[in-house]
Amino acid sequence: MADLSNLAGLGSDPSGEIDSSASSANNRSLRLAEKEKRKGEADPFGLAVKYLSQVEAGTVVRGNDELERNMLVVETVALSKGLPSEVITVLLDLALSLNAGTGNCARVLKFLIPATVVPQEAIVKGVSWLCVGKMPMNAQVLFVRWVLTVFDLIDCKDNLRSIYGFIFSFVTEENLVSFHPYRVRKLLDIQAKMGRQPFLTQLLALYKVFRPDLVTLSLPSRVRTGFKNHNSTWKVALSAVQRKNKGAVLVDQSLSLDVKEKPSTRKRKLHHLAIPPLSSAFNSNSNKKVFCLQELRSFRELLENIHNIELPAQMGSLLGSALALHYLDCVQDESASLRLNFWLGHSLQEEFLLCPVDGSSDNTSEACRFLSTILFSQQFLQEGFSSTESFLYKFLSVWDGCLLRPQILDLLSDIPLMPSFYMHKLLFEPLKQLYFTSTVFFKCSIIECLNSMLIKWLTWHSVSALEGGLDISLNSNSTMTMTLSGFMDSVMELVRFVGLLASEGLRLENCHVLLLNQTLAFYETVCDMFLKYSLPLIIMPPAGVFYPALFATDSVSVDRLGYIMYRYRKNLTLAKKQEQQREQTFHISRNTYKEFNRNLQAMVNSMWNSWWCIPGSDIEIDKDLISLSKVAEPWCRFDLIHHPALFSYAIEFHQRCWPERKNVDLGSIKTGKYWNWYMEFLFNQGFDGLNNFIQTNTGHGSGLSSQDDRQPMNQP
Repeated sequence: MADLSNLAGLGSDPSGEIDSSASSANNRSLRLAEKEKRKGEADPFGLAVKYLSQVEAGTVVRGNDELERNMLVVETVALSKGLPSEVITVLLDLALSLNAGTGNCARVLKFLIPATVVPQEAIVKGVSWLCVGKMPMNAQVLFVRWVLTVFDLIDCKDNLRSIYGFIFSFVTEENLVSFHPYRVRKLLDIQAKMGRQPFLTQLLALYKVFRPDLVTLSLPSRVRTGFKNHNSTWKVALSAVQRKNKGAVLVDQSLSLDVKEKPSTRKRKLHHLAIPPLSSAFNSNSNKKVFCLQELRSFRELLENIHNIELPAQMGSLLGSALALHYLDCVQDESASLRLNFWLGHSLQEEFLLCPVDGSSDNTSEACRFLSTILFSQQFLQEGFSSTESFLYKFLSVWDGCLLRPQILDLLSDIPLMPSFYMHKLLFEPLKQLYFTSTVFFKCSIIECLNSMLIKWLTWHSVSALEGGLDISLNSNSTMTMTLSGFMDSVMELVRFVGLLASEGLRLENCHVLLLNQTLAFYETVCDMFLKYSLPLIIMPPAGVFYPALFATDSVSVDRLGYIMYRYRKNLTLAKKQEQQREQTFHISRNTYKEFNRNLQAMVNSMWNSWWCIPGSDIEIDKDLISLSKVAEPWCRFDLIHHPALFSYAIEFHQRCWPERKNVDLGSIKTGKYWNWYMEFLFNQGFDGLNNFIQTNTGHGSGLSSQDDRQPMNQP
């Protein structure tokens, strides 16, 4: 019994130790579980992300408080700190899969703000969800907008480039077209379907800058208002997150630039563009007599004290005084010119290139007054400043064609002559891009500007050329010279460049009457270069200018073309005469005479002899094609009676001669004395250009005797 009792005693002690150990282990597990529970409660964001990653298709959304609670936790963190890259992947998949419903898809996309970068694979997977086709259109649009907003934050783009074809396929979706890259042909097809939408117009304008030959439409030059900023909310939130995480996360500088609400610009000093007042540079106490420019009151005082005048402290103040400009022009002080050009160049550089005008009325008017003062000074001196010229070459490459257009074009027309090999890069290329992406009115302004530039070059040549005609000084303040042949090369390049612009512009704008007349004004200058400016150079207009003017529907263009052809004949006749008499050392090319004779034959035969279609000419049309038009007597549709520009005058003349006739027979005008009467009636309307052309080339004109009842000549 004792043994049993001892055995029982021995058995009770170990049993107590085992129970104690088990109890201790259980307590430790409970503590660990409680610790993990508290840790989970301390990291609700992690639990919320874990929950959202496990949401499956078919999950009840309406009334799901747990889903709403976790969604709110993630949204709060996203808008305050941003989301890690792995969370971006999870939430983007949740949104685009529509596992949490359509409404939550848009909600997730709106707070999908990355803290650092966006994984490329998340974007690729998102594109794959687009291809499934179950997403509503508003969700697709929102996704594309989000991708564009965070595009610069994507860690890598190799796979995105490889699926560009899939992305481009969405260009046919009408609701997505304003958020995708484009190709020219597809854009033109969409525009034909949807009409001139702002985003299509601006994207086409962008393509036209690089390939104007593919985009043949007339497009505006401004590209700032084509796209509305739909992503401003995202950008504000993204900017706030980037600023907050700047100390903890190293972000690429190029990425942070794209999320600023407004780019930081240098502040303009108050009235920095104002012309400074005249003030003395020194307070001289010497016995030498010094006369300050600000004390001048008349031109007589200037002449009396011209050798004792002291230059001002700021050379820019010379631009605001006519007497000071007189002094600058008379003295020809190299140091004064250098100081003035330095001040002017610095002001233009600081205010227009480094600190551009923001478009407000105050700043624009201030800049307008400043440039107008420079224009006045250059016109007063009849010479441009070298600093203005350098500024324009830089400004043209960034100019939108709208900011301060009148002042910029006027300054551009003052550019002095330059060697032809510089003209293409500095002048022609930027002007070509602006011209082909602009409206017809801007095209007219460009042609007018270049016409003014050519007139100033030719006038400068006729005044400044040396008697020997070998060297021409490019600038009164420069020793650089140009030979006569170099000058002719530059003029030839300018004329040919305008011919190219005018031909393409008239084709694009359907021979707009304003552009045509501005072009003809340019060639009125060109046709008289030999007689009026003593330049041994004659350049004929291209076919893209001549024929639109010949067949124009307005009488002014036809009359101006007649005057131009009349002056070309005068210039060529004198050049030929001097060449035969060996009074000149230059030679007019045989091709120039051929071009003139071809144009002359086309114009005389169409308007005088009623042979508008000349075999072998530039306007030859197949006879079978003409017969399909079923136009009666097509050969006389462009003579002086039936020409679209003169048709109304023929009708008026017919009504005056035969008021009792009910049926109009314009052919009766060509019979007997009526033809001469009609010619006199027509040229009394003010068509002096046509009158001179007809009289010079046919022997008939307004001076024809009233007793001459013969029919018109059939030979030019």
